[in-house]
Amino acid sequence: MTFGRRHFLAAGAGLVLPAVAEAQQASGGWTHAAYLAAMRASGRETGLNEAGFRTIQQRRQDGLRRIESYLRTRFGAADPAVLRAFAEVPREYFHYMYEGGRATPLDAWEADAKPWALGYGSALSDYLGQAYMTQACDPKPDHVVLEIGTGSGFQSSLLSRIVARQYSIEIIQPLGRAVQRIFAPLGYTNIETRVGDGFFGWPEVQGGFDTIIVTCAAQYVPPALLAQLKPGGRMLIPIGQPFRRGQFLYIYTKDEEGRVRSRKDVGVYFIPMTGEMQRRPAPPAPQTPTAARPQPGATPASTSTAPAPAAADPTPAAEPAAETAPPT
Repeated sequence: MTFGRRHFLAAGAGLVLPAVAEAQQASGGWTHAAYLAAMRASGRETGLNEAGFRTIQQRRQDGLRRIESYLRTRFGAADPAVLRAFAEVPREYFHYMYEGGRATPLDAWEADAKPWALGYGSALSDYLGQAYMTQACDPKPDHVVLEIGTGSGFQSSLLSRIVARQYSIEIIQPLGRAVQRIFAPLGYTNIETRVGDGFFGWPEVQGGFDTIIVTCAAQYVPPALLAQLKPGGRMLIPIGQPFRRGQFLYIYTKDEEGRVRSRKDVGVYFIPMTGEMQRRPAPPAPQTPTAARPQPGATPASTSTAPAPAAADPTPAAEPAAETAPPT
């Protein structure tokens, strides 16, 4: 992702568009006709035929089983709300190469989960990595969430099916403006997006955020994001050097008194956070204890009251989790 200082507001909300609603009502749900109507309404062309659509739906069931198994392995149990969100949000709708304008729905629900290019240097993350990030957010129905790095819009769409309000910021202007159009055709009325620099967060949102999820690798934690995190909230942020291994996901929590704790979670691989992050020098790295390496089936418990390191820990994860491009 690339970030710029300018902010361009736009709402991603709206009712299900008439053509999409009509197709869904006539068929009882998400069908080939509903897919075609939603793609047209979002301003994107597709050549997917009925047979191809049926193939995707068959693969989707296998993909959902893989997600449930993966979450059970990583967390001990799969959050039913996360599974419902994956079952509801049509992943094939988000497979699109924006740089060149080409729909790639037949890539959806591949057996070997991997990231897919969107153009402009961005990517749709693998669905197992997105499942991990979504459950690690611990989303609740009354939560207000901010995502840094909209990408394809898939991660925001997943969270929007669980939380009260979902905000997302994308720095790449042509990608961000195009993706702003894709939510309304699906009836996702609680998503709002903007083009801008996620380093500064979204300070206009009164009361801050219960969860902030960063889907690009930062070299350090932007102070504005910690300031906009509500007491009792959590932030997921990858910390590491651009285009290098040794990145880790950090989970921050803020208690009711405003004290912030950080926990080093799993090894990841994200494209870099740019913009102000690359222009502003990192603060001095505090002394933090070495985190315990993650174990399968359990979330590591190593914590620190200090912020995350200013730069990446050069030691690679001894037991890598699903490596992912930005979960978007």
